[in-house]
Parts: sequence; structure tokens; C-alpha cells
Amino acid sequence: MTQYLIRRILISIPTLIAISIVIFTILALAPGDPLAEFAMNPAVPPEVRQRIRKSMGLDDPIPVRYVKWASSMLRGDFGYSFRSKSPVIDLIRQRLPTTLYVIGTAYLVSVLIAIPVGVLSAIRQYSIFDNVATTLAFIGFSLPTFVTGILFILLFSVKLGWLPMIYRTTIETEGLAGLWEKIKQALMPIMVLGLFETAALTRYTRAAMLETIHQDYVRTARAKGLSERTVIIRHAMRNALIPVVTIVALSIPGIFTGAVITEQIFRVPGMGSLLISAIRDNDTPVIMAITIIFSALVVLFNLIADILYGVLDPRIKYE
Repeated sequence: MTQYLIRRILISIPTLIAISIVIFTILALAPGDPLAEFAMNPAVPPEVRQRIRKSMGLDDPIPVRYVKWASSMLRGDFGYSFRSKSPVIDLIRQRLPTTLYVIGTAYLVSVLIAIPVGVLSAIRQYSIFDNVATTLAFIGFSLPTFVTGILFILLFSVKLGWLPMIYRTTIETEGLAGLWEKIKQALMPIMVLGLFETAALTRYTRAAMLETIHQDYVRTARAKGLSERTVIIRHAMRNALIPVVTIVALSIPGIFTGAVITEQIFRVPGMGSLLISAIRDNDTPVIMAITIIFSALVVLFNLIADILYGVLDPRIKYE
């Protein structure tokens, strides 16, 4: 196991370097100027704009700029935003708690609901429960988040007036009333994203469970006289969760970058909206910081998923 982990870590290093080079080069060659606002401002003389460009290293060759960025990143310094002139790490710290609260809660709720529903739906195939669960999962998976988001706003905000349509970070109410206001404004984004993720994960879990419960080793376990609960949980479900673990592990890094569409609909000030504004403003330091952290998380959770394979299926050995 130790040798396997070391080998995977060594492989991930050139992978992350290649990803960073490709993204940095694309951003450097993309049209647009991060100092365009100065060009439109007649109060800023051309020589001043040129000095600003030079101080920011925008006139350096792309390889030189990449080496400077990579060396700073290895020291934990992601640089300064071209747009706000604030440290990138501070911008991430401001937005990350909101994303973890809203998007993280939606993913957690979807996992807690989808796996039991998917397992029960497979066990009771073609029953009323299975038909209802499959239909709802199909509807939830088919509707894009921007459609359900608008429908929820029209129903719960415009028609019923139960929930606020805009997410606000400046709630001045204190105590339990303030806590309830924070929960209310997060309910719709959580429901919209949770509906889609629950539907997708339910379908994957049901399909994996249906394939597993008809295997020979499951029939052998039943023939030995084991209870149905033991057969399902200890024998069938453990192996059925292997593809589900892959999907969940690859979805977790997405919590960091946020749900871009959902955050835009409800004006959630999270990582997704930060990434969109950075792309719009050609803010290279912010884009690079978010993408490289996301890439590192993908590599990390891929490794965690591989380790969990061995826990769920004893037949898998890492030597």
C-alpha cells in the first residue's frame, strides 16, 4: 500500500504541472486585457499604464510569467487579483465558507438520500416504491438546475412568499431569528442542487445494486442461510458501492468550485460566482488559484476513491 501511494503521488506531480501549464498558456493567449479599465480611463496616462503593466509582469514572455507564478504558488502565495488588487487567498477565504455551507450541504443531503433510495429501489424492483423513485429520479435528472431554480423562485418566492429569492450575506438579525433567516435563504439553492445530485446518484446506485444482487456470490450467501439484511448490507451493497464511490469522490472537488449556475441564479457569493467574475475580467491569478486547487483536489479524491475500493472489496489488493 505504501509503495502504491508513493507511486500515485509521484505520478500526480507531473499531472498537476501539465494542467497548470496548459491553463496558464490558454489564459495568457486569450483575448482581453486585465488592465482594460485603465485604457478607458483618460485620467490614467499611457506611461502610467505601461509602468503598471511592467510591475505586474504582463509584458514578460509567457514562460517567464509562468515560472514566476509557479514559484510563488509553491510558497503559498497565489498573488493579487488584477481586478480588486486584493490577495487571491483572501478572496478565496471570503467565498469558501458560503460555498461549503450551501453547496456542501446539498451534496451531503443528496448522498444521504440517494444511496438508501437507490438500494431499496433495486431490492424492490418494479414495486410501487421503485416506480415512484425511478420516475422522480428521471424528472430530477432531466431538468437543468436553471429551470428548477426559476420554478422554485416563482413558486416559493413570488407565489407563496415563503423563501427569499436572493442570497444575502448581510443579515443583521441576531439570535434564533437571524439563524432562521440564514437557513431560509439557503433552502432553495440547496433544494435545487440537491434535487439534481440526488436524482443522478439514485440512478447510479440503483443500476449498480441491480447488477450486484444477481451475482453468484449473493445467491451463495442466501443459500448459506444468512439473513436478507446481512446479504444486502455485507455482501451486495459493499460491492455495489464501488462505482458510486467513484462518482461521489469525483463530485466532492466540485464543492470547492461551487455550482456556477445555481450560484448565479440565487446570487450566492460563493466560489462559482468568483470564478465566473474572474473569467469575465480576465483575472488570471484568481482563475489559476481556483483551477489548480480544484485539480489537486481531483487528484487527491481519486486516490482516496482507489483506497476505498480495497476497503469495500477485499479482492482488490494494492501491491
